[in-house]
Amino acid sequence: QVQLVESGGGSVQAGGSLRLSCAASGRSRSSYCIGWFRQAPGKEREGVAAVSTAFGRTFYGDSVKVRFTISQDNAKNTVYLQMNSLKPEDTAMYYCAAVPGLQNCLTRSDYAYWGQGTQVTVSS
Repeated sequence: QVQLVESGGGSVQAGGSLRLSCAASGRSRSSYCIGWFRQAPGKEREGVAAVSTAFGRTFYGDSVKVRFTISQDNAKNTVYLQMNSLKPEDTAMYYCAAVPGLQNCLTRSDYAYWGQGTQVTVSS
C-alpha cells in the first residue's frame, strides 16, 4: 500500500511561483509512475505532469509545458512540482497519484494511489 502526502499549496498572485511536494511511503516496486493531477470546480480532472521513477522520464500536459517542472528526490521518496508563471486558470485542487509502471505516465487511467490534495489559488 502506497501512501501519498501532498504539501506546498497556497495562494499567489498571477506570475508567482509555488512548489508542491508529494511524499511517498510504502513503495515496494522498482518503478512507479507518479503524477500530478488537478481539478477545478466544474471541470474534469486534468493530468499536469508525471514522472517514471525508474528512469526519470517526465511527461507534461500541454497547458503547463515550460512553466511547470516535475522532479524527484529518491533519497527522500518525494516528487516535486515546481510551478512558475502561474495563471488564474491554474487554480485547482492538485493531487499526487502513483501506480506501478513506467509508461504513459500522464495519460494512463489506472492510477491506484491518491493523496488528499492541496489547493492552489492564483489571483489576477
